[in-house]
Amino acid sequence: MHITVKCYATLQRFQPKDGEECSLPGGGTVRDVVLRLGIAPEDVAVIFINGLHAPLDRALADGDRLGLFPAVGGG
Repeated sequence: MHITVKCYATLQRFQPKDGEECSLPGGGTVRDVVLRLGIAPEDVAVIFINGLHAPLDRALADGDRLGLFPAVGGG
């Protein structure tokens, strides 16, 4: 299956080299993508699939749009 991945802020350095497109076997989860990109799961604080908040173990479907955000702080 093919999904679109967008890494934000400090995770941007892990953005797939082929742009935003990513392929993975059917039944893959957000965790599978995170590990495949070389990101430590604990470094991902906010996950969106198709614009909706999702957990790390959510299964992905063909055509999904995945957004990965680190923890951010402000003052």
